[in-house]
Amino acid sequence: MKKYRAIGLKLTPQRLSIFDYLDGNTEHPSAEDIYRAVSKKFPTMSFATVYNTLEALKKKGNVLELTIDADKKRFDPNTALHHHLICLQCKRIVDIMSVYEISIPDSEKMDFKVVGNHIEFYGICRLCMKKKPHLKKNGGKNERS
Repeated sequence: MKKYRAIGLKLTPQRLSIFDYLDGNTEHPSAEDIYRAVSKKFPTMSFATVYNTLEALKKKGNVLELTIDADKKRFDPNTALHHHLICLQCKRIVDIMSVYEISIPDSEKMDFKVVGNHIEFYGICRLCMKKKPHLKKNGGKNERS
């Protein structure tokens, strides 16, 4: 509750429900996912409330916006430095907390001071491989949906 007071938003029951939904959530939900879940408890809540709350959280650094999925923005309440593993079939995103030392040669930095990195790993999750066993053989390449 303390961390949300610092955001400067009025702590309405709807917003508190959004915060509760995000707290510890590792599913990387979209605004639509959050709206569907929270509107069950608050059917009169607008989608704008969810979206505006996420934007405020993002501006204050309390949630990360992921642009991994071209079809929709996803949000990650885990703001610690970490990477992601993404299923190419179902778009499930998993946090990878390991640290990977990567350096860019000076000749390629273009006068940038590197302050961090984010690595995206891609693959096929176990559930998708169970649904489509042929994905084990080709890793999802040339797969027709």
